[in-house]
Amino acid sequence: MFKVGVFILISGILVACNSHKKTVMNDNANHLINSSSPYLLQHAYNPVEWYPWGEEALEKAKKEDKPIIVSIGYSSCHWCHVMERESFENDSIAAIMNKYFINIKVDREERPDVDQIYMDAVQAMGQNGGWPLNVFLTPDQKPFYGGTYFPPNGWTKLLTNISTAFEHQRSEINASADKLTDALSTSALIKYDLKAGDVSYSKEKLDTIYQKLSNRFDEKRGGFERVPKFPMPGNWNLLLQYHHYTGNKDALNQVILTLDEIAYGGIYDQVGGGFARYSVDGDWLVPHFEKMLYDNGQLISLYSQAYKLTQKPLYKEVVYQTIEWLKREMLDQSGGFYSALDADSEGEEGKFYIWTKEEFDEILGNDAEIMGLYYNITSTGNWEEEKNILHKKVSNEAFSKAQNISIDQLEELVESSNHKLLNKRAERVRPGLDDKVLSGWNGLILKGLTDAYDAFGDKAFLSLAIDNANFLTDRMIQNGKLMRSFKSDHATIDAYLEDYAFVIDGFLGLYQSTFNEKWLHTANELMIYANKNFYDNDEKFYFFTDNDSEALIARKKEVFDNVIPASNSQMALNLFTLGVLLDNDDYTKKSDSMLAAMIKLTSEEPAYTYNWGILYGMKIYSTAEIAIVGKDFNKMRSKFASHYHPNKILMGTEKESKLPLLAHKTANKGETTVYVCYNKTCKLPVTEFDAALKQLK
Repeated sequence: MFKVGVFILISGILVACNSHKKTVMNDNANHLINSSSPYLLQHAYNPVEWYPWGEEALEKAKKEDKPIIVSIGYSSCHWCHVMERESFENDSIAAIMNKYFINIKVDREERPDVDQIYMDAVQAMGQNGGWPLNVFLTPDQKPFYGGTYFPPNGWTKLLTNISTAFEHQRSEINASADKLTDALSTSALIKYDLKAGDVSYSKEKLDTIYQKLSNRFDEKRGGFERVPKFPMPGNWNLLLQYHHYTGNKDALNQVILTLDEIAYGGIYDQVGGGFARYSVDGDWLVPHFEKMLYDNGQLISLYSQAYKLTQKPLYKEVVYQTIEWLKREMLDQSGGFYSALDADSEGEEGKFYIWTKEEFDEILGNDAEIMGLYYNITSTGNWEEEKNILHKKVSNEAFSKAQNISIDQLEELVESSNHKLLNKRAERVRPGLDDKVLSGWNGLILKGLTDAYDAFGDKAFLSLAIDNANFLTDRMIQNGKLMRSFKSDHATIDAYLEDYAFVIDGFLGLYQSTFNEKWLHTANELMIYANKNFYDNDEKFYFFTDNDSEALIARKKEVFDNVIPASNSQMALNLFTLGVLLDNDDYTKKSDSMLAAMIKLTSEEPAYTYNWGILYGMKIYSTAEIAIVGKDFNKMRSKFASHYHPNKILMGTEKESKLPLLAHKTANKGETTVYVCYNKTCKLPVTEFDAALKQLK
């Protein structure tokens, strides 16, 4: 309805572009100059008279009765840079935009609330979503047309068509905008008939969830059968847990295939560590070279969990190398981690990461021949002409056997070669760094670091995690409220539900990695705030925005998991974990109610509701409540932490604790004692890890 009516209205008016007086903004900054966002600052000297989203621009649109252009992107977005270069730096195009529109730039990473609404609007119009996202609004913020990237000629024609339509067919535009806004305001729970209530638990339903996922498996290259290929850590985490519950080997094999292929591919930075956003091909070879913090935090967690189960050296190498990259390139002196690295350097995508054979050979000298085979380097290039993306095709074990060298020799050679390549690469012009620190994405990194510490016992990982947690508590929590963004020693923007969800999860992970109750209580304080300021008592789910946040044309609830889990699904998991640790029935009832509303949809579309599937599995197969008491509580904790048993919650103390499930539990004759409990009912206390392990279901 929206697509047809609005598209015909706008595209059917073909008016020649009039000549306009050139703006005088070329030599001056526009209204973005004082922004904290690196993305907005990239546009601060465009000839377009950009405004940040806010009262000044919105009031100006009403006062001058002009349509609004909202252009949404992020600093490491390749096509955002292309459109800026082609259109927003073009004086004649800027003149049209400045004369007929109020122009607003939005960093989707700082304002996901705005992005969420207008992305939904464009998709409701029947258009594909993506970034840059360019949406046209009435002066009262209601969307009536939009799309993603437009080439200069198409953008110019669209601008003139819309300005003419806005002048001559305003009533039709307003009518379409009103209908679309009404649709956007409809709650997701009403739209998908999600009703809170009691949940019935069925192992068969979990089997159905697995079967739906398995129908999409790419059994040759891993992941799902689609191009481009995106790492979806939550889906593979669900499969790992399903294998744990059922012993299904196909589920485990698909995870191993996927993690191996990603680690071999160009999507993984073989020299420096860290994962790119996605691969544009079906072989994980050609990445979209940007590196996002949220991908890497989740993948550190996933590879750490998979290592616990498989003990594959490859997974350990990936985790260690990726954390080294985080420390080297993404760590702010405050203890927070930056958001992203751009795909481009010197105006060319991937230039920082690719090699010609001549360069490669010169750097590695006598080792170039064997390392060229290892990384599949050719004189013609394995990507574009003479350009090579480093990648592997076989395991180190298979390669060492084929080359008749020992695995130890190969690993030493790879390490020394990567060191040389990394040093040489450091001399190149670096990709742009988005140096804002986002609390929610840091929560994902915090969880990744605690999972890595649990898997490998490396105290450097724990130290990094504690520094990050101290940063979050000291700099990002102000008067009990979490902030979203930190830059230049200053925190700004009230946090969204996803920030609370992932920071709470990170603190819960850190508590279980240290048994320092400070982190548990901080997590609970944030949960109390979220329950007061985000929870909808009518629909029993959480809004994405705080009660005190700016009122937009719609207030959304996020229920579908994507590359990042939905904020509501993560909150449901947090409520469950906190409910167990604090013996808080209100929390567990909230979690159960949310799961009950979602489980039908989860069994129908598990790829985008995987976190709900994970929670469902935990409820079906009973969560182990493991209480550890005694002087060696941390040694015992580390044994449980390094053992793959995902459906467990750890708590512990040396002598005494006020936590309900630790109260009145004591060490047996001075020996560190383990209590394995289910639903608050404990088995006989034991003092040996193996004995406790046998008590786990």
